[in-house]
Amino acid sequence: DHCTRIGPDDSNGYIAEEITGHVEIHDVDFAYPARPNVIILKNFSFTVEAGRSTALVGQSGSGKSTIISLIERFYDPLKGVVKIDGRDIKSYNLRTLRKHIALVSQEPTLFVGTIRENILYGASDETDESEVIEAAKAANAHDFIAGLANGYETWCGDRGVQLSGGQKQRIAIARAVLKKPTILLLDEATSALDSKSEKVVQEALERLMVGRTSVVVAHRLSTIQNCNLIAVLEQGKVVEKGNHTSLLAKGSTGAYYSLVNLQRKTHNSTQSFK
Repeated sequence: DHCTRIGPDDSNGYIAEEITGHVEIHDVDFAYPARPNVIILKNFSFTVEAGRSTALVGQSGSGKSTIISLIERFYDPLKGVVKIDGRDIKSYNLRTLRKHIALVSQEPTLFVGTIRENILYGASDETDESEVIEAAKAANAHDFIAGLANGYETWCGDRGVQLSGGQKQRIAIARAVLKKPTILLLDEATSALDSKSEKVVQEALERLMVGRTSVVVAHRLSTIQNCNLIAVLEQGKVVEKGNHTSLLAKGSTGAYYSLVNLQRKTHNSTQSFK
């Protein structure tokens, strides 16, 4: 259903050695190729400032994950343009552009191989052992890896050691740390975890976000309240934006306030929110 048709190897595209990470989505219409009649975004415009964290919140189906897919260029819009650093994303050499982007999603992808190989996937060939360990420490992964019988040589993926969801996610975050991305995309990165694992993973993610252009899709609103900007989406439109404090200050008429309130009631706890 959500299968990309865009190959990354058009050798003619612009090679970006560095990017600042300014993202602009302008007047975009979008539907997934498998469901062309279901318009997810219509005349949609949105800007993500370089070096700042932006959270996308809203009910399921509001278009949050679609925006991440467009920034990664898994798909092209039907109309409009997606720009990175003022340049149409279609004009870049996609493989080199993606070297500057890291995606951590709800279901982390681990490949058949050792934990070390999984962390190194996508990193430069010059990466040494100390950098792998530092990345794992930054991802709160080193201690559990060191506690395994074979440490970083532990086999994972098919037929490999059974890792918990939180452990897999921390390996995926270590991979993102090592990549040193300019743009960090987090798509429900903690939503499949229990509260203890979520806390450890969330700490690692917040460390990784510092100084980077970060776009965070999260269902649990407690995980995004420190973001520079929070945008509330409804049916493919931004209905409200601001920071956590300013949006809550709108009170019961505010869309964000209503989402927070609903979650508080659902979890029967106000502990998650400041």
